[in-house]
Amino acid sequence: MTYLMETYGCQMNRAESAAIDILFRERGWDHAEPSPAGQAVPIEAMPDLVVINTCSVRITAESRAWGRIDHWAGEKARLARTNGRKLTLIVTGCMAERLKKGILERQSAVDQAIGTFQKQHFGLLIDAAGQGLSLGDLEETPVFTFAKSHAEPSSFRSFLPIMHGCDNFCTYCIVPHIRGREVSRDPADILAELGNLEAGGVREVTLLGQNVNSYRWEGGGPGLGFPGLLSLVAQQLRDRRETGIRWIRFMTSHPKDLSDAALAVIAAEPLYCRHIHLPVQAGSDAVLKAMNRKYDRSSYLELVTRMREALPGLSLSTDILVGFPGETEDDFEQTLDLMEKVRYSYAFMYHFNPREGTPAAAMAAKVDEKDKKARLARVIELQKSITAGIMTARVGALEEVLIEDVSRRRKSEVLARTARDEMVVFPADAGRVGSFARVRLESLSGNTFRAVEA
Repeated sequence: MTYLMETYGCQMNRAESAAIDILFRERGWDHAEPSPAGQAVPIEAMPDLVVINTCSVRITAESRAWGRIDHWAGEKARLARTNGRKLTLIVTGCMAERLKKGILERQSAVDQAIGTFQKQHFGLLIDAAGQGLSLGDLEETPVFTFAKSHAEPSSFRSFLPIMHGCDNFCTYCIVPHIRGREVSRDPADILAELGNLEAGGVREVTLLGQNVNSYRWEGGGPGLGFPGLLSLVAQQLRDRRETGIRWIRFMTSHPKDLSDAALAVIAAEPLYCRHIHLPVQAGSDAVLKAMNRKYDRSSYLELVTRMREALPGLSLSTDILVGFPGETEDDFEQTLDLMEKVRYSYAFMYHFNPREGTPAAAMAAKVDEKDKKARLARVIELQKSITAGIMTARVGALEEVLIEDVSRRRKSEVLARTARDEMVVFPADAGRVGSFARVRLESLSGNTFRAVEA
């Protein structure tokens, strides 16, 4: 039996797809090779089961998912028409949680829509599909269930979920409505998975959560917060950094919860990469309040100052949302000013699109589409300038890098990443992918450094 997994959206979706992959492999299923873009899958290579792991954070993500669902519905009909073989089509992820049976009603070719709180049934579904049985109805659980492992086969990097859900309820965000309230994972399970990843040759791990800083485990004894978890992780790994897991990253951090105690642990442990993603969304107090972000401009800038004092050489990235309902030109100028003050290494930038079911979707004082696009263009242009300035100043620096892949442009070069989340290309053999190297940053090619080994 063969299966194909298509994953869209955030790193959490990637981690959850990896956990589903493990269930397939444990049952002896083979992963089908995807066809090149725009080409139909040959009938003889058609998988027996397709899983589409969806995202709902923006309407464009759902539109893309519907495109893939309709595509595979057509392929399913073609397979049945050609040789009578059945293809099982499963939709999971955030869109499946948000729409549930609406997916089945809109596209009858879908055999099952598995929501966020039903994924513990995936093994039973795979077994049923393998035996040609009906998938049936699924029960939801009131609390999210973490998979035991999220390791990708033969990978030297891995995501490791430590918590799930969000209690912040930003007015524009659909995530709390489909991921549910915050649930923290048992630290014993986190450390056990970390040990298995290390034994499997993983060199870099990213701790994941919708808001990692709000991690809180209350099971048995005094509560354990995010700083305590970071300390436990470091204690388990620090003596084997040369041969085991060398780098730990984490995301995403909510500014209201990133504590000085967490910064102190990061500062004391070389294991933790000196790069933090710290979404700001806007630079205006009025907009931040309307977004329900639970911090203001001043407290955010004070946090950035403390972070850079605690972690010299820290690089920051962020999310910026322009065109929120009621955003004035003055509000927008404050966002530009904040970007100048913080000087992010890079940013994910987008303009407001209403998500059905969120308070912001019903807010009056909508910003004109033309103005939203113009503001987004200005934000992008400013960030390009800031990024270029930061990277130019970095030329000549010595950096440790993790080699991730062979360069697409030159097979004699490899693509690597610094602890500050910068991309680097330098001459090296393909056999070194997954290992560390020390390089000197010599020049820039777009947003990628060209380097030589030091």
